[in-house]
Amino acid sequence: MTDIADGSQPDAAGLAGDALLRRVRTGNAFEDTVSRLLQTIRLGVVSPGEALPSERDLALRFGVSRDTVRDAIKALADAGFLVSRRGRYGGTFVSDRVPLVGLSGVLDDTTQQSDTVTPEDLDDVLGLRDVLEVGAARAAADRALTKAQRELLWSSLRETAEASADDYRRLDSRLHLAIGELVGVPSLMPLLADNRMRINEFLDHIPLLERNIAHSNEQHEQIVLAILTGDADRAAVTMREHLEGSEALLRGFLA
Repeated sequence: MTDIADGSQPDAAGLAGDALLRRVRTGNAFEDTVSRLLQTIRLGVVSPGEALPSERDLALRFGVSRDTVRDAIKALADAGFLVSRRGRYGGTFVSDRVPLVGLSGVLDDTTQQSDTVTPEDLDDVLGLRDVLEVGAARAAADRALTKAQRELLWSSLRETAEASADDYRRLDSRLHLAIGELVGVPSLMPLLADNRMRINEFLDHIPLLERNIAHSNEQHEQIVLAILTGDADRAAVTMREHLEGSEALLRGFLA
């Protein structure tokens, strides 16, 4: 969870992790803590089998009590997202298999989200996604990337291309967040992460299609190559084409 003040790029838990593991609203401390931890898991910032920061560290980051963090961890453990281990190498770890449920599937007392997705919902989420992610791809291509940043992008691309169907959306999310991290604007990351969680909530309602995964992987490679070669216009065009494919599926199934 390091910053990039020296111009070097952290691992995939860098700016994205800092964006998600930040202070919560005190009026809804428990619910917001659960939500932030859930985002951290579902977006691949902390991978299956990896440990979360300590309860003390999380309490400091979120600005809440350790009891609140402990209760949030318990809720996510009960829902199958986390496991606790004791002993010298103990701690709280992300489950090897992450459930495909959202916040309403974790908190019994939260307001249940409607299964109905309106055209206005899609317009809002997809419109913001276009602004954020096309702009991020262009800005990333305009930057002089370090060796570590280039390696992060390549490794994120490779992991997504090799992902199983069960793990595809997590690693797809992680790749898109990695592109956002390259921009080097910390305030961008919370917007990207929140928007991606809303996108994933929609995607969880539609099937994963093998042909679409293959096409998405081809587009991911074109986007990454455009960024690495500094072709900002091409990066923006290919990212928009990629997003339009997801938009067509979502509108076809849900609108």
